[in-house]
Amino acid sequence: MIDYSIQNKKAWEYNAYEFWVKQSGTPDERAKRDLENPKSMLKRYADYFDTCSGVKIANICGSCGKKAVPLAILGAEVTVFDISEDNKKYALEVATAAKVDLNFEVCDILEIDLEKYGNYFDVVFMEGGVLHYFHDIDEFMCIMYSLLKNNGKMICSDFHPFNKISDILNFQQPTMSYFSTEIFEGEMAHAQFFEENIRNQMPKCSYRKYTISEIINSVINSGFTLRKFDEHPAWTNEKIPGEFTIVATKQ
Repeated sequence: MIDYSIQNKKAWEYNAYEFWVKQSGTPDERAKRDLENPKSMLKRYADYFDTCSGVKIANICGSCGKKAVPLAILGAEVTVFDISEDNKKYALEVATAAKVDLNFEVCDILEIDLEKYGNYFDVVFMEGGVLHYFHDIDEFMCIMYSLLKNNGKMICSDFHPFNKISDILNFQQPTMSYFSTEIFEGEMAHAQFFEENIRNQMPKCSYRKYTISEIINSVINSGFTLRKFDEHPAWTNEKIPGEFTIVATKQ
């Protein structure tokens, strides 16, 4: 595992299980909400899936299973790839409570076992801010391409690069030149929800933010055919972009 992945792993395993229980409820409580309306739990991402029944989905950096479990309830065969053992613990407990199967691989995304998972999935899906955890987006996209079967689809939803110059999502991260290639340390996504004394002790993550052109060109150069690019409003101000979604296919 490369050094910055080890650093990010430490951050994502710091009180993570306790945070998910506080934020999303106990696994039983979360499972109950997932079962009541799994499609609504997918939010806008539901529209990007043609069907879920019988579909093999790789959920990249799937965290605590907040999207993986609803997908499994809808009939998908879901494998979560994530760096945190705490995330795995919570996700599998939710899946058990929901009475669905969920495969969870704790690993560095750049070291996924391609002998086992190469050309295996119908869909590769990621959301909630993933790309900035990887310092080489081309290496990342090549792995996404390798995971998919021919005619498979990647659904990549992430933070809009506009946040390089404005903290539009209120993550309290530094802003910089839009064209900066700087690697920097910053708080993990939910650090702001902890009490100050705990927050000050939390390990930092190592980030690299990309421009729109870097992201789109990486998708294309990795062999994907770009099918769709959508921009979505920010959570805190719907007049400016907060997220985007790319849909691309492996031909």
